[in-house]
Amino acid sequence: MSIYIRKSLSQLLLSFVSVLAVSCSSWMNPESVLDVEPDVFPDYKGVTIPCNIAPMNFMVEGADRIQTVISVDGQEKIKVAGKDGVINIPLKEWRALMEHNRDSRLEVQVSVWTEEFPHGATYRPFVMNVVKDEIDPWISYRLIEPGYVGWRQLGIYQRELASFDESAIVSNHASNTTCINCHNYPSYSSESMMFHARGANGGTIIYTDGEYKKVDFKSIGPKKNATYPAWHPEGRFIAFSSNTTHQIFFAEGNHPIEVFDTASDLMLYDIKTGEVLTDPRFMTEESLETFPSWSPDGRYLYFVSYKAKSLPVHFNPSIRYDLYRVSFDPMTGMFGDEIETLYDSSVLGGSVSYPRVSPDGSKLLYTWAEYGTFPIWHAEAELQMLDLETSEQVDLSVWNDPAEADSYHSWSSDGRWVIYGSRRIDGRHTRLYIAYYDHEGNPHKPFLLPQEDPRYNFWRLKSYNVPEFISGKVSLPDEVADLFYSED
Repeated sequence: MSIYIRKSLSQLLLSFVSVLAVSCSSWMNPESVLDVEPDVFPDYKGVTIPCNIAPMNFMVEGADRIQTVISVDGQEKIKVAGKDGVINIPLKEWRALMEHNRDSRLEVQVSVWTEEFPHGATYRPFVMNVVKDEIDPWISYRLIEPGYVGWRQLGIYQRELASFDESAIVSNHASNTTCINCHNYPSYSSESMMFHARGANGGTIIYTDGEYKKVDFKSIGPKKNATYPAWHPEGRFIAFSSNTTHQIFFAEGNHPIEVFDTASDLMLYDIKTGEVLTDPRFMTEESLETFPSWSPDGRYLYFVSYKAKSLPVHFNPSIRYDLYRVSFDPMTGMFGDEIETLYDSSVLGGSVSYPRVSPDGSKLLYTWAEYGTFPIWHAEAELQMLDLETSEQVDLSVWNDPAEADSYHSWSSDGRWVIYGSRRIDGRHTRLYIAYYDHEGNPHKPFLLPQEDPRYNFWRLKSYNVPEFISGKVSLPDEVADLFYSED
């Protein structure tokens, strides 16, 4: 059974939009001039973008005709006209602009024809800042309905960031009873990956060095399921948490669901020997360890843990997770004696999830929520950052939305960019935002992942889950799908 790879819906819909843009190519002069910036979607005003990103297409709601002029240092570089308020910048012209204007300010002037301004109105230009720090060429993510039971059609997808090309790495199209999740890569490599396939013929699929296999963790080692993964940078080991997860639903209020663990431990899988290694300190009922993550040099394992006096048979909002790290010897596969506390929730408050260390090892990015271990359903969830050299917090207020959840995140390979999931648009669907972290340690305003048509952010009724940067396009052998496909 071959892996199902399909042409993106966006490509089909946008063939029509492109025709409209071409038919509007004649230029018009608006009569009115407004001393305000336009209300564009996505909000790209004042954002910082990499020089190898796809065109930053946008729209103005309520506009019929729309025109934009993109200038650098007062010189016009691109002129685009469109219908239905949508600006679709030609890819060829955009790439030439980016290539020759690294470390530049793009001035974007927008004119619209609306019911209020039937003869056209021109807004004050807004700015997008282009930096020469390139972003990794590809990202991967899971596409899934934003609910808790509707996952009959899902898959792990990849997207080229310099264009709008998207394809499925693997999906459950041939076996929609299979839940595919928790993809991971060692050191951004597109040559190795792993994911879980949950279902009748499921297991953990590991692909590396051109070889693939399925591992049934319930039949080896401590015979526990493998859940959240972290592939060691050197490629030999994968750290897993083993979680017993439950969910509860609320009949009223704005918080529809809570996901929590009643047990979770840490395990280490040795790809070379096929063994599952355990440390008795991380296999007890007194503490619930989860979300493992390696330092970039592979010498430390970071994780979060809730020290339970008794197992949380029922969810309790007092459950708060602390952040720890322990040293690791990749030669022996052994953890060090000292377990260091980096975030003590009893002192600092809140609960920590998803620790991720920057590629230079100096910063630790994590998700903070008031309680619990599944922050995507917490409107208060936000990104926080710890300076590992000074133990000081970095102000990330410019990255966070005050009303909706900002959750899972990952660093680019050079540490200059962060991609993360946010529900800030509608409070339900998780979409991807990219933010610049400059060489002086300053976070910049994030931007929504560009789409060929910005309306696609509303047309695609799926959430982007677990975004990860990767070095290239992933090509799994067709036979990988046979490892989990079942006709049952």
